[in-house]
Amino acid sequence: MDQGAGSAYSLVVEPGEGGRLDRFVSERLELSRTRVQALLADGRVQIEGRPARKSEAVQPGMRIEVRVPPPAAVDIPAEDLPLDIVFEDEDIVVVNKAAGMVVHPAPGHRTGTMVNALLWHVRDLSGVGGRLRPGIVHRLDRDTSGLLVAAKNDAAHQHLADALRKRKVKRIYLAAAWGHLVESPLTIDAPIARDRRDRKRMAVSSDGRAAVTRVRRRERWDRADLLDVALRTGRTHQIRVHLAHVGHPVVGDPIYGAGWERGMGGPGRAWAMELSRRTPRLFLHAAELAFAHPSSGRAMSFQAPLPADLAEVAEWARSRE
Repeated sequence: MDQGAGSAYSLVVEPGEGGRLDRFVSERLELSRTRVQALLADGRVQIEGRPARKSEAVQPGMRIEVRVPPPAAVDIPAEDLPLDIVFEDEDIVVVNKAAGMVVHPAPGHRTGTMVNALLWHVRDLSGVGGRLRPGIVHRLDRDTSGLLVAAKNDAAHQHLADALRKRKVKRIYLAAAWGHLVESPLTIDAPIARDRRDRKRMAVSSDGRAAVTRVRRRERWDRADLLDVALRTGRTHQIRVHLAHVGHPVVGDPIYGAGWERGMGGPGRAWAMELSRRTPRLFLHAAELAFAHPSSGRAMSFQAPLPADLAEVAEWARSRE
């Protein structure tokens, strides 16, 4: 595809899909709703050859053509920041992100992000994600460490975005959660939306977007579990919201689990207080990532062990059972 001419996409609505056109295109192409609405206003989205309206509903079998203009020149400064690149070729780059690093620039975080570092280390990133998030296919929270894949061209970006949507990308996280699961494995199927009372938080809501998380206990500690968590969808704060929703917030979570350990009684309360004191951040790590290579189709699989700060906490927890 000619990068200078922008990108053209032909999307077919599959059985079971529906809803507003702007939301559908936003989710399919991993574009912000604002950007999709701008494309609609410019006549760059068509249904069966006619200009589309943002509010109309999509139906299975409908074919939607989207023309995305070339991205504006990226004005993000490239920065020589430490970056753990675990794999790179002409299409993709896989990074083991450090905790504390924001993935892409946003208000309040114009520099010091993973994108700033990628622009230094990797000169050719896809522009599909927009000028503030070139190459980024999926994200991790600032305080979550672990594996991410970024695209180096638009074709790879679109392939990986489609694979994510079709649930063909395996993402396994390690999380320490307060209390003990009554059932393991456990599937949490609960839609997520912005919290109406606090826009910085997410919450389970009947009018939210579908969200499915699968949880399995790996280790049972005194007053917490070490969990394998698999994402079937990728909503903002999904693991944190879902685990808090079922009564087992992530250890070290300042938003959805703050002070949880103080409510514990009995002889295990001192253990819980000490675990909380020793945990330096959110105990959440993207440990496994697997997908088909966007060009060759070859199965790609990557693992990242717990970083030193969380590994030390886990060792203490095991030794005090």
